[in-house]
Formats: sequence, structure tokens, C-alpha cells
Amino acid sequence: MKNKLTPLLALTALLLSGQSQALPEDRAQPIHISADSARIDDTTGITHYKGDVTIRQGTLQIEAEEVQLYRSNGDIDRLVATGTRTAAHFRQKPAAEQPWTDAWGRQLEYEIKEQSLTISGNGKVQQGEDHFSGERIVYNIKRAIVNAFGGKEGKGRIQMVIQPKAKTADE
Repeated sequence: MKNKLTPLLALTALLLSGQSQALPEDRAQPIHISADSARIDDTTGITHYKGDVTIRQGTLQIEAEEVQLYRSNGDIDRLVATGTRTAAHFRQKPAAEQPWTDAWGRQLEYEIKEQSLTISGNGKVQQGEDHFSGERIVYNIKRAIVNAFGGKEGKGRIQMVIQPKAKTADE
């Protein structure tokens, strides 16, 4: 069982590539946001974007029907992306030589200070040919802990497809 969890942790670690695994130049890039409308409330620190929202910063891409950014002291603390007709989508290139990491769900919630990403509502993560899905997936970056849930009250199952690692000439 331990051998199967190692690839799962590696795949899930790549999911949250924004803080720890992303291309280093991503964080230094400007953030580009496009939406049909935006409501900025300086009093609460909440900005609400609606209608075909796209956020791009370097290789990081988020697409959703709605996105709420929560700010305090000039920094973004939390981001919540939702989709009701189509799933919210997260995409990032963890390293130049690695395939894209994609995540989908009805809601993506990223707690920046806690370094935690929660994918809920038919969550799915894919990198290359590896897939991981469940009703809710919670990944704590700091502690490298993944919790996956198949459905409400234990109903439903998580699913994983992990491709075998290519053997090198030395193996």
C-alpha cells in the first residue's frame, strides 16, 4: 500500500504548485483577470468576479463562472472559484520538463496562509496520464497530507489511475 500512496502524494503535491512547486518565475509575473463584471469592496477586502472569469499568472490559470478574492493588508488570503454549469478549472505547469497539472471541481478553495486547496463537487486531478477523483479532495501543502472523500456520509468512492513508472536502463 505504501508504494501506491507515494505516487498519489507526488501527483497531489503537483496540484498545488502555486506556492511550492510552480515554475519560480510564475510568482514574479503580473496577475491578469478577465470577467464580465467585478465588484470590489475595499471595506471587506472581497472582490467578486462574475461571468467567464479567467485568472492568469505565468503558467497558473484558473477558469470559473465566479471567483471571489479575499484580501487583507494588501495580500490575497483566499481564493474561491465556482462553477455551476461547468466545473471550475485550475491549471499549472509545475516544472518545465513536467506535464501540466489540471484540477476540476464545482468549487476550488485555496487558503493561501494555511497552504490548503479544497476541491469539492466532483473533484478531479490529472497530471499526464495519472488521474485522481472524489467528491471532495483536501490537500495540505505544508504537511503534505491528502484527504479524499467519495461522497456524503461515506457514500461513494474515490478513484485513482496511476501509470507505471518508466524503467531506466539501470533498473
